[in-house]
Amino acid sequence: MTFGEQPAYLRVAGDLRKKIVDGLLPPHTRLPSQARIREEYGVSDTVALEARKVLMAEGLVEGRSGSGTYVRERPVPRRIARSGYRPAGGATPYRQEQADAEVRGTWESSSEQTEAGVGVADRLGIKPGERVMRTKYVFREGGDAVMLSTSWEPLAVTGRTPVMLPEEGPLGGMGVVERMAAIDIVVDNVTEEVGARPGLAEELLTLGGVPGHVVLVVQRTFYASGLAVETADVVVLADRFRVAYHLPVK
Repeated sequence: MTFGEQPAYLRVAGDLRKKIVDGLLPPHTRLPSQARIREEYGVSDTVALEARKVLMAEGLVEGRSGSGTYVRERPVPRRIARSGYRPAGGATPYRQEQADAEVRGTWESSSEQTEAGVGVADRLGIKPGERVMRTKYVFREGGDAVMLSTSWEPLAVTGRTPVMLPEEGPLGGMGVVERMAAIDIVVDNVTEEVGARPGLAEELLTLGGVPGHVVLVVQRTFYASGLAVETADVVVLADRFRVAYHLPVK
């Protein structure tokens, strides 16, 4: 095989990746050994090893103790439909995030008071160290974690009110818009920024990813007359979801 300007290990990884994507190396198939790659592509052991590392980092293959390296099952990406406010009627937070009438899932949550870090404080327009209510969610389908979310609400807004705990009290689980309306705060705007980054170790452990797996992060912030009343990070594995926006034409 003739190689161009690209480093040899990337050329080898690219060819193996194409075979995986095209189905020539289907899921659960054992990846060619380091010796086989060396012979087939006419490269050194170092190049063969680095090519295998690339595929591992991309989440295309996985090592099985005492057995070898195998092609991973590639999930069909599901859409997360984003449309701003959720419909009237009090859909659950999980249904808000999934926005899919076919979804049937469960979730767990826990809330605690903490101090806002620099990043969260900037998003909420408050000073670092100010008190916020942080709520962490794990969303599941069939018992498997599929989505993580962490929200922060300034206690200067919700503290000592019936909606201070997002998932408890008379409006627990009703969502930001309804909860804020209950304390005479009218949410009139929401922004979302979508980015990608390597997953944190604890995120990948919960979501069933592998080291190096990329996650999508949706940073959402609700505003009332310019005042940020809630900001949140929604985290999913990038190869399992696509974020779709449904925006009104004005």
